[in-house]
Amino acid sequence: MSRRLLLLAAILLVLPALATAQDADALLRRVDEHYNRLASLRAHYTEHYAGMGMDRTESGTLLLKKPGRMRWSYDQPEGKVFILDGKFAWFYTPGDAQAQRIPAKKLDDMRSPLRFLLGHTQLKKELANVSVTQDSHGIHIAGVPQGMEQRIHRLTLDVTQAGIIEHMKIEEVDGSITEFSFTNVTENIPTRESDFVFDLPNGVTVVDSIAPI
Repeated sequence: MSRRLLLLAAILLVLPALATAQDADALLRRVDEHYNRLASLRAHYTEHYAGMGMDRTESGTLLLKKPGRMRWSYDQPEGKVFILDGKFAWFYTPGDAQAQRIPAKKLDDMRSPLRFLLGHTQLKKELANVSVTQDSHGIHIAGVPQGMEQRIHRLTLDVTQAGIIEHMKIEEVDGSITEFSFTNVTENIPTRESDFVFDLPNGVTVVDSIAPI
């Protein structure tokens, strides 16, 4: 009898874990399916960075378009831009004498984890050691972006039950933390090719970079 009770207890302990794993897989699929259906997206973002003796908050508008287009237009500080045109990433802050350019394939910027939304999303392939947890603050998908293991300790996506990303937290191996919050999201909006073209200001030169900005 005691062996049967122990066996029953073991089964009851395993069943919730299996259900949780199934729920996690279903959620990951919802995120994948939601973003795989999108052609474009616009959202307001707030970016907070803490680390290396700095603590700053910036904000602006994010524009995404498949395939491989991304534009972060800052309103704080006004005029700052980060553009991914499919081939290069461009970084520029008004007042700087130089704009920095880096090949998209070598991009190791804190915004680059969102690039998986610009292709065919498969979170289980994009994130190593992926996990799904839920608490009083919501649902969290965590893992390490493939190819960024030397820089990122953990990426956490806070998502809704419908699979929509509302918040992204990036913890770097040096202890720095970057967070992005997304609001006023509009999906499948009209875009122009010019939205993803960097216009070099007069007097500004281009510097090719191979290091993270």
